[in-house]
Amino acid sequence: MSKRVDDLFDAHLSKKLGRRELANRAARLGLGGVAAGYLLNAAGTRALAAGSFDWKAHQGTTVRLLLNKHPYTDAMINNLDNFKELTGMDVVYDVFPEDVYFDKVTAALSSRSSQYDAFMTGAYQTWQYGPAGWLRDVNEWIGDPSKTADTYNWDDLLPNLRASTAWSGVPGEALGGSGAKQWAVPWGFELNSISYNRRMFDAAGVTPPENMEDLMEKAAKLTSGDVYGIGARGTRSWATIHPGYLSGFTNFGARDFVVEDGNLKAAMNSPEGKKFTQMWIEMLQKSGPRNWTTYTWYEVGNDLGAGASAMIYDADILGYFQNRGTKEAGNIGYAAFAPNPEAEQPTPNVWIWSLGLSAFSEQPDAGWHFIQWATGTEHTTFGATQADLVNPVRQSVWNNADFQARLKKDYPGYLEQYQQSSDGSKIYFTPQPLFFNLTTEWAASLQKMHANQVSVDEGLDQLAESVNQQLRNAGIAQ
Repeated sequence: MSKRVDDLFDAHLSKKLGRRELANRAARLGLGGVAAGYLLNAAGTRALAAGSFDWKAHQGTTVRLLLNKHPYTDAMINNLDNFKELTGMDVVYDVFPEDVYFDKVTAALSSRSSQYDAFMTGAYQTWQYGPAGWLRDVNEWIGDPSKTADTYNWDDLLPNLRASTAWSGVPGEALGGSGAKQWAVPWGFELNSISYNRRMFDAAGVTPPENMEDLMEKAAKLTSGDVYGIGARGTRSWATIHPGYLSGFTNFGARDFVVEDGNLKAAMNSPEGKKFTQMWIEMLQKSGPRNWTTYTWYEVGNDLGAGASAMIYDADILGYFQNRGTKEAGNIGYAAFAPNPEAEQPTPNVWIWSLGLSAFSEQPDAGWHFIQWATGTEHTTFGATQADLVNPVRQSVWNNADFQARLKKDYPGYLEQYQQSSDGSKIYFTPQPLFFNLTTEWAASLQKMHANQVSVDEGLDQLAESVNQQLRNAGIAQ
């Protein structure tokens, strides 16, 4: 029966057998959806191996990975046997929770350790790692047909994500612009939109918010008793700025920096920035959690899943994960969101988990073999359809009928939310090496506004003055 099963899935991949007929025949063979998904992925691995690219070029080599504890990591580990079969390579890895993960990466890279060949990174982190000489520019591998399979299809990766993980290293120059180095390869990402409790919305007779004023009004209406209206991150951290806050800030036409006479200049205190920030702070004061300044990704998500909040303006995948295994599972809905009523579309800032190639790896070609497999069509399709590699970074995976069917069945509204948001989704921060220090100070300023220790106007003016001084001290501005 094994060869019969293999032939069945191979025929589907070679387009000799349609999706519906595959499902019917697999069912007659007693294969459920999960088993069929694994077998289809194994067929994809066989197809890769049968191509002209030498996947066995580093057979017998062991690739060493440094990974964050995440569903993307879990999906890869669950599919690792296919990589080993395809390449003849072994893989060892260290996995750490996020609260210590970035310290582990910084320690390994700053010590110039050859312990790891590849590792997970956020795009923002590459603004430090790349110019410091800790990462390899993978353009060298992407453009070399002897090192990258012709089936890899680099252009299938979403263009805004490719650009958002590439930078020249010159402060203020656009991501993905001329002279940009590809410091990492996108692996999975999140954009920021509204996730909401459909049960609570129906009971209150409200619909998903259409703009910022509407959001403020509905968050206030939904705040009652033990339930607050809107969740968002609030700790003194860069992570408070990049989700909903920067997405809305950008939608109102505000920017973190401008470039004047070749110098970066703080711009977060523009009239547009002040207008949005005033609304943001008022909303959280009236309708946010009482202890907002302690809220991280975890608290925002957990409150939505527990029914303690009516909605969140945060990562779409945060709402995705709360729709399963929580008190409110099955009640979570999703909506694209453009806070500015005059905006043409949503402008979600994105977080991108990516894979980087260590500059200190003694076997970079082998490391690249792993990265191109992990970010390739076969694995990302497996991760999106059989695990939780959401959001996938490839257009072909978003077009995949099985993936779309899974979203429509278990996460109603999620696909539509993504489709309405995707064109405007990218990193909106201006790349510069003081990113973490300056965004942490920005978050601290928001906390002071929230506590009424300073007005929004005064707080943003003080922030801009401080940021400009730090840029001058670092030699980034004059």
